[in-house]
Amino acid sequence: MTTPVVTLVVPCYNEEAVLPYTMEILQQYLEELINEQFISNRSKILFVDDGSKDQTWNLIYKAALKTEIIRGLKLAGNAGHQNALLAGMFAAKSTADCVISLDADLQDDISVIREFILKYKEGYEIVYGVRRKRDTDTLFKRKTAEGFYKLMGKMGVNLVYNHADYRLMSKRSLEELERFDEVNLFLRGIVPLIGFQSTSVYYDRKERTAGETKYPLKKMLSFAFNGITSFSVTPIRFVLLTGCTFFFVSLIVLSYFLVLKFFGRTEIGWTSLIASIWLIGGLQLMAIGLIGEYIGKVYQESKRRPKYIVDIDLFNLAIPKQLKNQDDTEDQIYNGLSELN
Repeated sequence: MTTPVVTLVVPCYNEEAVLPYTMEILQQYLEELINEQFISNRSKILFVDDGSKDQTWNLIYKAALKTEIIRGLKLAGNAGHQNALLAGMFAAKSTADCVISLDADLQDDISVIREFILKYKEGYEIVYGVRRKRDTDTLFKRKTAEGFYKLMGKMGVNLVYNHADYRLMSKRSLEELERFDEVNLFLRGIVPLIGFQSTSVYYDRKERTAGETKYPLKKMLSFAFNGITSFSVTPIRFVLLTGCTFFFVSLIVLSYFLVLKFFGRTEIGWTSLIASIWLIGGLQLMAIGLIGEYIGKVYQESKRRPKYIVDIDLFNLAIPKQLKNQDDTEDQIYNGLSELN
């Protein structure tokens, strides 16, 4: 196999604190692989700005003007991490043989990118980055994450255990991924559905070098709930099973009270009556809310709205020579190109 064209896709949301370090490290690493002729000299790093409110896009824009290896894609608004990943991967597949997605904080060990590419050269279409252990997580996050993977497995969803969104995908697998049109995306569940030959590469996750996590508890819970409801109807079946269970229990209790009535030993029980009403009422509201969640997803899918809108595409940018003279400063190049656009 000839040296493949590789594109690293890095979604970014308010990452100005860590981005300069990330750009420097990734550029050095990619240039090293290019110099070894391990990958093609047409390989790129594509940073996708997911509607950031800080200086993230300005950093990407100026870096793209300074070097050919760094490219940028700006979304019109915050489309979410999964959609930003898709935007970058689909933009890159036009020129890349394979695409590697990773987070901007570089907590995922970039040294295994070499192993990703080796596996690709061996014929694997999809290579998953899998954490060996979760020692860097808090006890709560570790237990909830492990519980989530186990729960999804019991629901019949095929997930790669301890894998997030650090993966390599070939051009062919990306073309198949593009055929999945649903709005409610959960890439960790969708990618295994493609079914092409795949393998895993194991690594140890590092501490974040700067900035704050973009996945606090609220977002993690929302992400997990979206994954469950997007890939399984088990929660609905659980509600049905619960309803059936309570129905049969109520028949048993009714039979018991009829026997008491027959022997004249009935007692008025206001507390038990109210408790039963509250319990059944709460279960009904939960069931209605859960069914409403599924109906809401069907409603979102039926509108067929675009997953994201690209504002500025610098992936195939060619800087006019008159703007990039040797004496021009970085700001002069940036301002000159802005005027042309």
